Amino acid sequence: MGNYEYIISSLPYLTADYKYAQGQGFADVLAEIRRDLGEKDLEALQFLLDGFDEKKLDANFYAAALGRKEPFLREYFRFDLNLRNAKVRYLNRELGREQELDVLSGMGSEEDQGLDIDGYRFRGGEFEEAAKVEAVLAGGDLLEREKGLDDIVWEKADNLALFHSFDLTAVLSYVAKLHIVDRWLALEEETGRELFRKLVDEVRGTFKGVDYKEQ
Repeated sequence: MGNYEYIISSLPYLTADYKYAQGQGFADVLAEIRRDLGEKDLEALQFLLDGFDEKKLDANFYAAALGRKEPFLREYFRFDLNLRNAKVRYLNRELGREQELDVLSGMGSEEDQGLDIDGYRFRGGEFEEAAKVEAVLAGGDLLEREKGLDDIVWEKADNLALFHSFDLTAVLSYVAKLHIVDRWLALEEETGRELFRKLVDEVRGTFKGVDYKEQ
């Protein structure tokens, strides 16, 4: 069991435009958090961090996430699954592909068979942010589109931590938001036009042979 009150009270207050103290970075803040967490909580934190690695986001990862005992991890990655599938469907429309191609559903492909255990695991269940995500994806400015999606992720992490001031949920929510901050601190404005290609790369398959032309 971690000393949650001490951990949370000692961390800097996060806003979307937060900047690290001089000489600090994401790893330094994580080191402070890890220092006061127990073994089981450290494992939960590592699972969240693994979910920030795009190479690990396959059907097996989501199966594990949606079977976790920690409510934050279950619901955050259920949301993450729905968000990523929404982006895949958007790309399919933009590229003239079949709507459900490369959508991670746990249904109908040999590699995903047998992983659905709760009736809507890979179908995602209710996706209450669907309209917001669709509105952001329909935007014309690529940089603002990516920022808009991160705003939705930030709001989700906040909502999942409501009424959780000093516990593991509060810690995990903080790290999820810190990851967003860290990503934007590392970006430069001129990288904005590359973000659409990043969305393409997030699709489980590759779009070999597709010649995307910017508008």
